[in-house]
Amino acid sequence: MTQTQPLDHLLPDSNSVLVRGGTLVRPTGSTPGDVRIEDGRITAAGGSLEPADGEALVDATGLLVLPGLIDPQVHFREPGNEQKEDLASGSAAALAGGVAAFMEMPNTKPATTTAEAIADKFERAAGRCGADHSFFVGATAENADQLGELENSPGCAGVKIFMGSSTGNLLIPDDATLERVLRSGTRRVTVHSEDEHILQANYRAIEPGTPVTRHNHVRSVEAAVRSTTRLLDLVEKTGRRAHLLHVSTGDEIELVKERDLGDLVTVELTPNHLFLFAPECYELHGSWAQMNPPVRERRHRDALRRAAADGTATCIGSDHAPHTAEEKDRPYPQAPSGIPGVQTTLALLLTAVRDGWLQLEDIPRLCNAGPAKVYGIANKGALEPGYDGDLTLIDPSIRGPLRDDWLLSRSRANPFIGRPLAGLPVGVFVRGRLAAGREGLALAGRPLEFATSA
Repeated sequence: MTQTQPLDHLLPDSNSVLVRGGTLVRPTGSTPGDVRIEDGRITAAGGSLEPADGEALVDATGLLVLPGLIDPQVHFREPGNEQKEDLASGSAAALAGGVAAFMEMPNTKPATTTAEAIADKFERAAGRCGADHSFFVGATAENADQLGELENSPGCAGVKIFMGSSTGNLLIPDDATLERVLRSGTRRVTVHSEDEHILQANYRAIEPGTPVTRHNHVRSVEAAVRSTTRLLDLVEKTGRRAHLLHVSTGDEIELVKERDLGDLVTVELTPNHLFLFAPECYELHGSWAQMNPPVRERRHRDALRRAAADGTATCIGSDHAPHTAEEKDRPYPQAPSGIPGVQTTLALLLTAVRDGWLQLEDIPRLCNAGPAKVYGIANKGALEPGYDGDLTLIDPSIRGPLRDDWLLSRSRANPFIGRPLAGLPVGVFVRGRLAAGREGLALAGRPLEFATSA
């Protein structure tokens, strides 16, 4: 006999699961249907499926069913800053937010710049991360010629380049070294694009008592546009594919469109730049709204929203970057940049659907198909047979303010607390196992796999 089980009691050792009665949300549209997962893979998705003997049944009536979200940009701070976050707490927050897989950045202490450092992160994640995971290797002048080998380390997400200094000490400020990096390897590189020379000049000009409301002028539009122009010139010269992280200006969106380099250049947006705007965010939230690159004026926010809706942007990443409350309380510019976000991305995007500037189908396009395409992630990102059984179940009836006590990150410096909700994730499956829950993890996440051509 089969028996429908509530989400929080689904047995983790069920080899066959049937999720029944939900609305399946794909980039191509939303339809009622069921999903069957056997031995960790989707074997059927769509229509009404008959239960098999011994199969665990999950009642998804009234729920939206998406592929498990992929967050392609998080900073979980381990090793070196575990007081801010670690791989276990960050993964728990990800799962609670509907994220089944994450890709973690290299600006830890020590930075992830060697094969040994990549292996160390996977060892740390083993048995502690319920979400599937991958780690970037950071580009430096010292390892530039080895990056082609490092990017193909098992489970490696690829190469991360910092053209402008941010949290940590990874930096490629000059075009000669940047070209060396681009010519070393074949996978798409991912880039934090701000011009270091402009940044340093602007930071030197800061006077005592300068308020955080000046942050978007210190890290100026000019710094972003000049850096991205330099990058696109070298991308066109070398033929190396690049992914622009956390684009913050409408000017860069227009630049990407004008250069029209096709698949050579892809664009990522963050909820931070889509839902906040200056100066209001700094006046309301102070350093809680401080991040790199910064939140800018409303015209930039509106341009980024159009890019999310019209397909100019390929994906969304949270840029989850937690800090302690004590650090965030420092005066500008001593307060560090970055806010937690891995748990709130999906909740915010559901409000965008409610408010009409995104369609429901845009969420799996930007948070599943997009990251899978950009990085060549194997077996992830679609509600189709043959893909991993990663599902995010959303209750669209949940309303009220986003509550602080729902958040699992070690950092509570989240400017989105109190936002009116338009739904929340209520269950996440990773390869057919229920993985989200405040009472602990039901499985161990695995390293992501990538296509060799990514």
